[in-house]
Amino acid sequence: MKILDDLDPDILRVGHLLADAARIETLAHFRASDLSADNKLSQGYDPVTIADRAAERAMVDILARERPNDAVLGEEYGAVAGTSGLTWVLDPIDGTRGFVSGTPTWGVLIAVGDSDGPFFGIIDQPYIRERFIGGPGLATVTGPSGTHALKTRPARDLSDATVFTTFPEVGSIAEGAAFQQVAQRAQLTRYGMDCYAYALVAAGQIDLVIESCLNAYDIQAPIAVIQAAGGIVTDWQGGPAHQGGRAVAAANADIHAQALDILRTCPA
Repeated sequence: MKILDDLDPDILRVGHLLADAARIETLAHFRASDLSADNKLSQGYDPVTIADRAAERAMVDILARERPNDAVLGEEYGAVAGTSGLTWVLDPIDGTRGFVSGTPTWGVLIAVGDSDGPFFGIIDQPYIRERFIGGPGLATVTGPSGTHALKTRPARDLSDATVFTTFPEVGSIAEGAAFQQVAQRAQLTRYGMDCYAYALVAAGQIDLVIESCLNAYDIQAPIAVIQAAGGIVTDWQGGPAHQGGRAVAAANADIHAQALDILRTCPA
């Protein structure tokens, strides 16, 4: 991944514009009595709502005006080509199942990166009004209690760690078994937090998030925020995770190594 000494202030400016616009669009529908969802799957349930589409459309429109040379990759409307070498990766609602259930664990994910991966990210929770930002020289959260620096937890043994994942089944049977091996050694395991779990790693509240079956737009913003706060995000083999698939987000190198000792044995 490209290491930058300073963040381009225009990227930060536009990032806030996008997150502000997505807040308006998502909160217009959150917990609304008439909210409905379409199912993307013929079998199973993967909902998408008017809020997902409206939030991404608003962000894409801002980028077309403010950063017309940058590429865009969004969950709902796909890719827009660019010429600058930078791509904005957007997930208008990460955790739509939580959104339609009324839980405040979903979030808006915004990342900027190049072919090496993301270097700037925002995890925004509109209902709680918490915004986690990470980039070169920048790792902060702003919310009801003010603005504070983000810093991940110090090293500890896995037996003292807290580990999160979104779905109890994690992915395949083999992936679920690998996760359970980590969970059985950890002090506390929790489920169902969507992108907010990654924000908790950056905020120094938990130690690990372990997931699989991710898309690029699910993980790029968390990568940037967690790494800016001092953590590590890789795939289960210790390689890059920004294209999606399996990911382990860790508070520090020590807990990351302990988790990888177990996860890397999972067959591909």
